[in-house]
Amino acid sequence: MQPKLPVFFHAPHRVMFLAGATQGIVALAWWALDLAARHGRLFGAPDWPLPPAWIHGLLMIYGFFPFFIFGFLMTAGPRWQGAQPVKRSAYVASFACMGLGWIGFYASLVLPALTVPALALVLLGWILGLPELVRVARQPAEDRRHVVLAVSAQALGALGLAAFTAYAAGGPAGLARPALGGGIWFYLLPLLVTVVHRMLPFFSGVVIPKYRGTRPFWALYALLACFVSHGVLELAGAQQWTWLADLPAAAVALHLSWHWEIRRSFVVRMLAVLHISFLWLGVSLALFTIQSAALLFGRGILGLAPLHALTIGFFSSLLLGMASRVTLGHSGRDLRADAWTWSIFWGIQAVALVRIAAEFVALPGPANLSLLAALGWLGMYGWWYVKYAPAYLRPRPDGRPG
Repeated sequence: MQPKLPVFFHAPHRVMFLAGATQGIVALAWWALDLAARHGRLFGAPDWPLPPAWIHGLLMIYGFFPFFIFGFLMTAGPRWQGAQPVKRSAYVASFACMGLGWIGFYASLVLPALTVPALALVLLGWILGLPELVRVARQPAEDRRHVVLAVSAQALGALGLAAFTAYAAGGPAGLARPALGGGIWFYLLPLLVTVVHRMLPFFSGVVIPKYRGTRPFWALYALLACFVSHGVLELAGAQQWTWLADLPAAAVALHLSWHWEIRRSFVVRMLAVLHISFLWLGVSLALFTIQSAALLFGRGILGLAPLHALTIGFFSSLLLGMASRVTLGHSGRDLRADAWTWSIFWGIQAVALVRIAAEFVALPGPANLSLLAALGWLGMYGWWYVKYAPAYLRPRPDGRPG
């Protein structure tokens, strides 16, 4: 007889979401520490083994979001496709390798010799999780497009992490830049938009009376093509031409927000969280358009504002909404955004605005807006962690498995 495992290991979203939530807290605490030194001038800047902005990008792109993505796809994917659940041995092995790898990476900030082994262990965990997702994606079903696109993007994420690992092992800096930039435009953005395209009309149709929103695949394919085009132009050093991709992408994203009836989503807070998060995509792409057009005339006017409208406004807000919904739904709890969750969400919106404002308002010392945004992000997700993380360690109150 096999020993009975703790409830924590009974479902992929439990182990992956808790690891991702913990990673988010630690990664933002490290970033706030770094900003407190470099921008806040509160103490001497530490001597990190890698450029701090690259460490920040690596931790967020390949450390924070992927745990949640694996947890979501391993939970929702088999349901979408009518496939057998993901094997426990696969998701536990993936979780263990990635988790231990990131612990090793944090240790490598003090002991640089650990950098490459730690990243290699994270990559191994990623690779161990992919075959089960590929199996799910290959399951015969009426429509496999969303799951195939999502799993393909997750595989591209592994390539990006491999490129950064090669750079850390002594390769040229030319490997790190596409790993970080490509991680946005070829991995996270296509994957998250694919999930939104699959889920947001479904969620809306469940709660909005006489809902008419559909899933136009022309819009999804147009967005994906624009994202790839932006990424290629950016990696080629042609940022002044990315508006050719950003402008149509912004138009399509804003069209979808209207088509999916964002104005009616406020009937249910949890739904409004997802709609507002998606609205940030159109806003961020519009900002990228303005930035690129200005560069065409030799002026850079928005700095990193478009990037943080995308990464905090869209990515982080969407993650909060989706993770909250999955956690509640798969723990047998009431599927609604209570006052806490609603307040946390609007706190993240404030953080996004503060970080965007940091590109235009330079305040000295502890008043630096980038530092305040990092502390605000840490505070909001810390609040979310306290509220939601215990659910991953407790049995479902309805007694059902999972």
